[in-house]
Amino acid sequence: TQLAIHKRNIEYYPPLNRIKMRIAVPSNQNKVDSHFGHCAAFLIFDIESQTIVAQETFTPPPGCGCKSNLVHDLKQLGVTILLAGNMGQGAYDKLTQAGLTVVRGCSGDAREAVEKYLNHQLTDDKTLCNHHHNNCHHESH
Repeated sequence: TQLAIHKRNIEYYPPLNRIKMRIAVPSNQNKVDSHFGHCAAFLIFDIESQTIVAQETFTPPPGCGCKSNLVHDLKQLGVTILLAGNMGQGAYDKLTQAGLTVVRGCSGDAREAVEKYLNHQLTDDKTLCNHHHNNCHHESH
């Protein structure tokens, strides 16, 4: 009897605490903005070994406030996780379809929200905004 041996390609994935990542937080004055589509800026945090090692600010171009068209920009900046207060279904769909992990229901200081996420103290509350603000009548926020 012969034993069949199958080769497998095994990829090595470093433990989570060694992965470098970028986390974006829609913000206003260093606080998590209550709505993704209304933020003044995105604070982007560089993470290494579960620690914040750098922070930068990305200011979106002026417009109606519906920021879901910024998915490409966030991806180009290397963002893989977005911690938000709330957002509409269209923005959520575009972000997640682009491969970003979205955690809604965040509030308070943006840096503290990132630290809570890194310590597994934040989970997506799955709440979606279903109304329009500031005369912005697009289908997505």
